[in-house]
Amino acid sequence: EVGATDVVNAKTKDAREKVAELTKGMGADVTIDAAGFKATCEDAIHCTRRGGRMIQVGLPIGDQNPIVPMGMIAGKELEIVGSHGCDASDMPKILSLVESGKLDPKKLIEREVTLEQGAKALMDMDFGSPIGMVMITQFTDAPQSKY
Repeated sequence: EVGATDVVNAKTKDAREKVAELTKGMGADVTIDAAGFKATCEDAIHCTRRGGRMIQVGLPIGDQNPIVPMGMIAGKELEIVGSHGCDASDMPKILSLVESGKLDPKKLIEREVTLEQGAKALMDMDFGSPIGMVMITQFTDAPQSKY
C-alpha cells in the first residue's frame, strides 16, 4: 500500500524463510530495517539479494548491536545506506504525492496520543519500537475547550 510489493511480518513468520520463498531464493532488491532491533537489522542484511540495497532507517534500540557480516556484504556486493529522514528538496514531491492521493500518511500512524503519553512512548522506545508513527495530537489530558 505504501510502495512495497510484499511485506513480511517477522513477528508471525521467519523473515529469512519468507523472503527466500517470495523471491525464489534470490533475496529482495531492497530491504528496509525501520525498527532498529538487532534481529531486524540482521534479517534485512541476510534477505538482500546479490547487488541489492539494505536501508537502515531505525535507530539502534537497547544495548544489543547487530552482527554485521562484512564477508557476506562484500561477497554479495551489498549496498548499505543509512537514512534518517529526507532532504528538504524532496518535500514538494512528497506533498504532491499526498495531494494526489498516491501517498496516505494516515497509514503510517500507529496511534495518536496526548503530550504526556507521547513522553512515555518516547521513553518506551528503549525497549521496543512502534510499528508506525506515534503522533501527539492532544497537548493536555484535560478535555479540550470549544473556545
